[in-house]
Amino acid sequence: MDKTEILKIANDYITKDRQATHGQAEDNFANIGRLWAAYLNHPITPQDVAILMTLLKIARYKHSPSHVDNAIDMCGYAALAGELGQGAINDIK
Repeated sequence: MDKTEILKIANDYITKDRQATHGQAEDNFANIGRLWAAYLNHPITPQDVAILMTLLKIARYKHSPSHVDNAIDMCGYAALAGELGQGAINDIK
């Protein structure tokens, strides 16, 4: 699988497949962030969730670099982090 196909699949996951199953990423990540924050007793933003999920996929990739699913998911979470981060920047302005 080449880089273009990896990115296309990641795009499909975050705009179609997973969105239909899990809802809007920002809402889902906000819910995850609230649960993690309650457990950790530390605030967690939706952007934090996207980055932390990327790190989880990086850890899995390190163990199994030939398992392309991890690379696809890294791309998807990184794209979502970028999108959510822009919203955070716009909120500050």
